[in-house]
Amino acid sequence: MEPVTHLLTGACIGRAGFNRKTAYATLAAVLAAEAADLDVLWGLAGPVEELKHHRGITHTFLAVPVMAGLAMGAVWLFDRCKRPRRERRRPDSVPPPFPHPMRRKTDRAARAPAGLEPATEPATAQPMRWGWLYLSALVSASCHLLLDWTNNYGLRPFFPFNPRWYAGSFMFIAEPVLWALFFLALFVPWVLGLADREMGARRRRFRGRGWAIFALAGTAGLGCWRWAEHAQGMALVNQAQVASQPVQRMALEPYPVNPYHWHAILETTDFYQTADVNTWTGSVQSDPQIDVMYKPTDTPAVEAAKQTLLGKVYLDWGSWAVVRDLGPEPVAAMAAPDLHPGRPWTTVEFSDLRFYYRFLPAQNTPAASVLSGWVYIVDGRDEAGEAMGSRQQR
Repeated sequence: MEPVTHLLTGACIGRAGFNRKTAYATLAAVLAAEAADLDVLWGLAGPVEELKHHRGITHTFLAVPVMAGLAMGAVWLFDRCKRPRRERRRPDSVPPPFPHPMRRKTDRAARAPAGLEPATEPATAQPMRWGWLYLSALVSASCHLLLDWTNNYGLRPFFPFNPRWYAGSFMFIAEPVLWALFFLALFVPWVLGLADREMGARRRRFRGRGWAIFALAGTAGLGCWRWAEHAQGMALVNQAQVASQPVQRMALEPYPVNPYHWHAILETTDFYQTADVNTWTGSVQSDPQIDVMYKPTDTPAVEAAKQTLLGKVYLDWGSWAVVRDLGPEPVAAMAAPDLHPGRPWTTVEFSDLRFYYRFLPAQNTPAASVLSGWVYIVDGRDEAGEAMGSRQQR
């Protein structure tokens, strides 16, 4: 999933009860929820390196305890920076001669008129329990892997022992329904807290636990619902017999918001075919004149491109990868090769059919353009440049 969902999930995990056990539980959960995506820093080395390492070793069961430990280290550092220097240097120092602010608040509360409760109550610093803190980070880091598995990009949870990609393909990578759930869980308790202050009610120290549990339960419920609709959609496509040839394999890709709308991909010996599936109505629509793409021919340039860094990385990741020889056609991401006249060159394109559909109403091009890659091949063998999306590999 995208970072917003991960961060909000971590916040709800912390507020679901861990924050009652230890200080900084919510902070640790939020940091651990996003720690695995530190692998995007590989993007500084170029888009191909980012594709190679994204959802790699940091998105494995082996790395979950490490990611939780990194979050713990960040919390410890934050606590050390926040704690006053004099407290770190002289922990047993005598209290200051002036009345403590909390003592003044307590005195004012004691002098409040009879029948009225004070707006605030004395609060003591919550202790930091490292065991509970680590557990909250561990749960949050594990949920990162679970959420990433639900979408069609996938991840390799058993890497490096097993390099296989796993993808549930039933949840869209950016799901507005989840955003709404998390917004309610975090915003409503804040509004209720403001109302309590206006009425002079006693301030509750831990607010929003029920709403956080509601959001997490709603996330699990939505995932189960979409998983069931995904299975029903696969059954519908199998029964519809969309393709004119025997189907070798099939996939179903999600749309955002609507759990009944799906994009089907079918592969036969000679072509790929797509279909629009609606599990609510039970319809499967596919036009053979528009939705059929014949498999491209392998050329020497295609074979040479498969041996490049981009080719090896892309074919390892792209479970529905299509490689095409476009001819001498420059792409926007990089300038055409500057060659002497007479030297032939060609552009080889890598794309993945899992993202080759318009999933937003106002979208003009498929998402495959963002996750597509190109290689310039000169004389049928020499690589003259690689690029992905709008970035060139340095």
